Amino acid sequence: MIQKPITTNIITGFLGVGKTSFIKSLLKNKPQGEVWAVLVNEFGEIGLDSGLMGDSQEQVQIKQVAGGCMCCAAGVPMQVAINQLIAKAKPDRLLIEPTGLGHPKEVLKVLTQPHYQQVLTMKACMTLVDARKLDDSRYTEHEIFNQQLQVADVVLASKSDCYDAGVFKKLTDYVANFKSLNSTTDGAATKPPMVPIAQWSTSMSTELHASMVNLLELPHVSLSNKVTAIQAIATPGIQQGEPQSNNVTRPRLLEPNQGSLFFNSSASTQQEVLQTVEFDERGIMFRHKQADGFYSCGWVFDPSYEFDFDKLLVFIKSSKVMRLKAVMITEEGIAGFNCVESELSVIELDDAMDSRIELIAINEIDVNEIEAELLQMSQRLGY
Repeated sequence: MIQKPITTNIITGFLGVGKTSFIKSLLKNKPQGEVWAVLVNEFGEIGLDSGLMGDSQEQVQIKQVAGGCMCCAAGVPMQVAINQLIAKAKPDRLLIEPTGLGHPKEVLKVLTQPHYQQVLTMKACMTLVDARKLDDSRYTEHEIFNQQLQVADVVLASKSDCYDAGVFKKLTDYVANFKSLNSTTDGAATKPPMVPIAQWSTSMSTELHASMVNLLELPHVSLSNKVTAIQAIATPGIQQGEPQSNNVTRPRLLEPNQGSLFFNSSASTQQEVLQTVEFDERGIMFRHKQADGFYSCGWVFDPSYEFDFDKLLVFIKSSKVMRLKAVMITEEGIAGFNCVESELSVIELDDAMDSRIELIAINEIDVNEIEAELLQMSQRLGY
């Protein structure tokens, strides 16, 4: 029996902004003795993220809903997953990560239905934004990007260690202007809402990572009640309004556990994936979809496939897609790849049950050409 409502946070942000990395950091710094549950939603049909958070610690349960916005179809997939998580984990806190192309307003609508009012207590909705994308209309003119800002109780300037001077200030100005333009209640203008803004990156100090957990306790304010003014959080060790460094972003190889999207699996973390892998006679499963102006395609290769690491790296670097993530069995070991446009991270993994790769693009993807390339850079051992 639930003794008290479960503290609940939504962690949202557009494709590739670093939501999963941020959640991994939160899990690593959660209070000892607390049980946390994470509900992960993915745009694509393959399902990668739930298996990529697994090295956090004990007392964490992770469940995944793949295949698009979990709040669609009257929110049934989301409600089923939440109910199962609550029944099994009995968590002290629930973190919900909608897909970067999910509808956060609809997620909030599901969570605030009457039958959850005695079960869940909403705290801050946290929206991650890569401020370098504010000049890109593919982001700023997209309905989902704007919804993510509308629901934000806290905005995190993600990957802020890569910002040039003035980029963080651009974000604070953008959010203030955005909130001012969107501050209406039943058609009547209100004061601009208060939205704290903090900088966040995987390279920040251990102390700053730990301090991010405190932001989860900030209150959630419904869209109709958001009032007052914009402000930036003065985080210890960070100059307000300035980037943490002026590094130029380049593809880079990350060391294990350095904050990449891909993480080693751990027996101490409970994971469930709402998906059944059905291989064809070649030992391959293929899935694709189109929604919200984006295309996705993904492949799962059974563990008999071994990929050429160097050829994979060339293929991924030359891919003209918005988002690519993969966990692949190679002759050099198991590698996780995370590519957001021109930014590539690679990490070595301990284990994988199969090889998975997923691509998301704004243009239709030539799946036959990509599959042919993947097969050319692999061999099926034992066949």
